[in-house]
Amino acid sequence: MTPMPATPPNVFGGADTHADTIHVAAVDAVGRELGDREFPTTSEGYQAALEFVTDFGTVEVFGIEGTSSYGAGLARTATAAGLVVVEVNRPDRAHRRRRGKSDPIDAYQAAYAAMSGRASAAPKHECIEAIRAVHNARNSAVKATTATINQIHQLLITAPAEIRDRYRHLKDKTLVKALAGARPHAGASTLTPAARTVAGVLRTLARRHQLLTTEAAELEQQLHNLVRAANPALLAAYGVGTITAAQLIITSGGNPDRLRSEASFAALCGTAPVPASSGKTIRHRLSRGGDRAANSALHTIALVRLSSDPRTRDWATRQRAAGRTGLELLRLLKRAIAREIYRYLTQTITVPTITDLRPLRQSKNLTLTAAANHLGVWPTVISNLERGTRRDDQLAQTYRQWLQTA
Repeated sequence: MTPMPATPPNVFGGADTHADTIHVAAVDAVGRELGDREFPTTSEGYQAALEFVTDFGTVEVFGIEGTSSYGAGLARTATAAGLVVVEVNRPDRAHRRRRGKSDPIDAYQAAYAAMSGRASAAPKHECIEAIRAVHNARNSAVKATTATINQIHQLLITAPAEIRDRYRHLKDKTLVKALAGARPHAGASTLTPAARTVAGVLRTLARRHQLLTTEAAELEQQLHNLVRAANPALLAAYGVGTITAAQLIITSGGNPDRLRSEASFAALCGTAPVPASSGKTIRHRLSRGGDRAANSALHTIALVRLSSDPRTRDWATRQRAAGRTGLELLRLLKRAIAREIYRYLTQTITVPTITDLRPLRQSKNLTLTAAANHLGVWPTVISNLERGTRRDDQLAQTYRQWLQTA
C-alpha cells in the first residue's frame, strides 16, 4: 500500500513584542513547546518570524501581545499572510510570580492563550490607528493652546503697568489678536527696554496660540472625516460630536467581535452599576473602573442631552419627581447611552440622508434665518442639520416638507 502523506500538525503561535525585537514561540495542539526565537522588528524580521512558526506545521491561531502598539507590524504581516491573529493580554501577576518573566516565557504564554481560547479578541482595525493618531495629535494641540493662554495671563499679571493696563480688560480671543498684532519694537515706542522685552514675549505667545488653534481645528476636521467614514451612524446620534465619537471608536477597537455583549461594553466604559448599599440605604453607583476616557465621552453626551434634548429633559423631570437625585440621573442616563452606543458600534444602521436640504433651500432662495424663524429654532440648528453635524430626523423631515411646499 502507498503510505498516505503526513498531515502537517496544527500549531499555535505566540509573540512577545518590544520596540526593537519580537520573541515568537510555537506549541502544538496538546501544549508541548516546539521552539522559540527572537527576531528584529523589521519587515524581514516579521517575515522570518512567520516562517519560523509555520515550519512547525499549520498555524491555527497566532496570539500577539500589543497588536495596537509594539506588535502592530507583526499583526499586519501575519494577517496579510492569511493567519488568524488574536490579541493577547500580558500574563497576570500571580502567574508571573510562579513562573517568572522573560521574553521566551511571555511568548509561550501568548501561544498558550491562543491555544486555550483565553485570547480571542481580534486585533484593532488599521482605521482605528489613524483615528487614534489624529485624536492624540489634536488633544496635544488643545492642551498646548490652553497652556499658552494660561502663560499669557500669568505673564500679564507681572508685566509692567503700561502693558498690563493696555490688555487686562480684553477677553481671550480679542487679547490674543491684539497681542499678535502688537509692534513693541517700533521706532516710536515709548516702552522701556524691559517692557519691550515682555511685550515681545507676549506677542510670540499670542502667535503660538493662533498657530496651535489653527492646527487643532485642521486636525479636528480631519478627525471628523475619518470618524464619518468609519461609523456615520454613531456620529449622527444626538449629542455625539467628533471628539466623543472618536474616543468611543478607539475604545471599542473598531471591531464588533471585540465587544462580547452590551454589559461588557458598559463595564469597559465604567458605566456598569455597582451596588453601594448600606443599612437602610439601598442604591447603586457607577463602576470606577474601565476606560475613563470613554466614560468621559459618555458623560459629555449625557450632559448635552440633559441640556438640549427634549425627550431627555422630560425623562429627567419625571425621574426627579420620583425622588431621583442628580447623580442617580447621570448614572441611569449614562447606562442607557452606553446601551445605545453599543448598538451603533455593533450593528449597521442606516442614517437618513440630509444632502438634499441645503440645495433645496438655496433653490428656493431662502435664508437660514427665514427657515429658522418658520421652524422656531436658531439658525445654527438649521446650519448644523444641513451640514450633518447634528442629527434630528423629525426636524429634518419637517424641514424638508416645508421646503418642498414653500
